[in-house]
Amino acid sequence: MVSKKRIWGWMAFDWASQPFYTLGLTFIFGPYFAVVAAQYYLGAGLEESAANARAQWIWSAGQTVAGLLIAFSAPFLGAFADRSGRKIPWIAFFSVVYVVATWMLWGLTPDGSALILILILFYVGFIAAESALNFVNAILPSLGNDREVGRISGSGAAFGYWGGVVSLFLMLLLLAENEQGVTLLGNAPLFGLGPDLREGTRSVGPFIAIWYVIFIIPFFLYVRDDPDALRQPTNMRAVTGELMATLRSVVKRKSLFNFLLGSMFYRDALNAVYAFGGVYAALVLEWQTIQIGVFGIIAAIAAAIVTWLGGLGDARYGPKPVIKACVWVLIGVSVIIVGMSRQAIFGIPLPAGSPIPDLVFYFCGICIGGAGGALYAASRSMMVRHTHPDHPAEAFGLFALTGKATAFLAPALITLFTILTGSNQLGFLPIIFLFMIGLFLLRYVNKNGDRDAWSALPQPSS
Repeated sequence: MVSKKRIWGWMAFDWASQPFYTLGLTFIFGPYFAVVAAQYYLGAGLEESAANARAQWIWSAGQTVAGLLIAFSAPFLGAFADRSGRKIPWIAFFSVVYVVATWMLWGLTPDGSALILILILFYVGFIAAESALNFVNAILPSLGNDREVGRISGSGAAFGYWGGVVSLFLMLLLLAENEQGVTLLGNAPLFGLGPDLREGTRSVGPFIAIWYVIFIIPFFLYVRDDPDALRQPTNMRAVTGELMATLRSVVKRKSLFNFLLGSMFYRDALNAVYAFGGVYAALVLEWQTIQIGVFGIIAAIAAAIVTWLGGLGDARYGPKPVIKACVWVLIGVSVIIVGMSRQAIFGIPLPAGSPIPDLVFYFCGICIGGAGGALYAASRSMMVRHTHPDHPAEAFGLFALTGKATAFLAPALITLFTILTGSNQLGFLPIIFLFMIGLFLLRYVNKNGDRDAWSALPQPSS
């Protein structure tokens, strides 16, 4: 029987790590980086549109490289963890890297003097966060049976999004300043942080690091490696041989193969929406940091609520219907993003200063947060249904591989379309096609995964 402390400890990881994605990737640091980079390249002599495109380009290039490194390391790390029977030491190692890298994001000053160094540090933190998450996800199958895992996955992800909401509230109310140098409360940032050097906004890095250090404690207190797990030799030859055999078997498992392939496309598209949503708001809609932050709060609240509801739907109907519904919503949002600018929506001119683009994008934020959160939770639940009980870390390593193997694709296509069209909006056009490919491949995924094949094996119950 799985203890409630172990389940809550496992869920604490989502709460501890979510601010990196909410504050770092999407709503605070990402947009701030885009503005600093655009101003830096504008000062270097580029025209405004070219400077904005260059800022988006280097952000996408960083995501591409980081994604590829995660993709090709995750299966090997997972295989090592399965053979050794140990996941917690890997999580601890990547946690240390994550805390150091995020703390150093403080160094991005408004003049952009350390632009590339900070870009590298941000994606080192991203690699550490994603690598730790792979091992945490590999613990999920041990927390319950198929029905319980769907509910636990949804509840854990929802709990994490609430962490994102709380952290974003604190950041906006107390630290992040707008162009006038005040926070959402109308005050200067706490601790004497100087608005002129954007120290309130730059404190997002140390804030993320401190938040993680505090709230990861329950995870390490209550989650342990299985002492009865089979421990085997972990030399590179043995691990590589076993991994290659697993990869060959994937091709023969139709449902798993199509799920991994389909999720590869729709998760790549979703990650691009997350990574470029704040950048789009800053460069296309000309939103300031606090306005983007309010947008983030709305999106994160929607994510927390809808992800929890998605977990209940997963427990009742299975993860596949939840995944399909979420992808359709995200396709609709992507169409709106492509067709909207500050001046017009789908070619229909808007009066100067019209609030319509802002209201529409707030609605998009609700849809992105809700559908994206539920899609993430349901996808890892579906992966559990395709996971052999003896190889969970390796299975989620493959899940990470297919989630990141084409990590270059969406950013590269966004970069290409942005350069060819000279438009930040049209740069999002490929995202629609990636979602549609993923949706098509879901047709060939068994809603029960491979659980019928593992039904003869004992499963844990909570």
